[in-house]
Amino acid sequence: MEASEQGRSALKRRAIMEAATSAFMSKGYSGTSMDDIAKLAAVSKQTVYKHFSDKEKLFAEIVLATTDRIDVMLDMVAHIPADAESLEENLTRLARQFLAALTQPQVLQLRRLVIANADTFPELGATWYEQGFEQVLATLAATFQHLADHGLLKADEPLLAANHFSGLLLWIPVNKAMFHGSPQHTEAELDHYATAGVRAFLAAYR
Repeated sequence: MEASEQGRSALKRRAIMEAATSAFMSKGYSGTSMDDIAKLAAVSKQTVYKHFSDKEKLFAEIVLATTDRIDVMLDMVAHIPADAESLEENLTRLARQFLAALTQPQVLQLRRLVIANADTFPELGATWYEQGFEQVLATLAATFQHLADHGLLKADEPLLAANHFSGLLLWIPVNKAMFHGSPQHTEAELDHYATAGVRAFLAAYR
């Protein structure tokens, strides 16, 4: 009986988090109430408060929960073979995967949500960045250092190189999405950003 109750409690908690994610992303933090979340989750407001003491804690939990997905990104940027002949091809493949992961509509929505509330919750925004994208950059920097050690790149500042690489890829599609409120790119454009970005990067760093 106890295990069954725990299972139901876990399901309700998951439903609340999914409902809160949907509500926050569509209405923003200030525009979302605990009543809205309870209705979306099909639970009572009392149940919402039983799992989350207030809206701020619920918001923080759904934002930080997304950093769990960072392992996929870390694996993606950590394994680039030190092969001179296929370096551009390997980096272009990585760039395309990188763009696909970071321009997903939900990822862009979450980014806008965190930025929009950075003044109100600066520590939450900093933690989300440090546990997420900053880790990706650090892993990419280590990969570039590895390639430099094998003579494939010239990267005196590998972390700066990692920032340059990601900036060349993300500047256009992410900025467009931030200002328009939704993704504006096509798959063909992402292909072009990946190819052109890697060529520009290698022109500076090879």
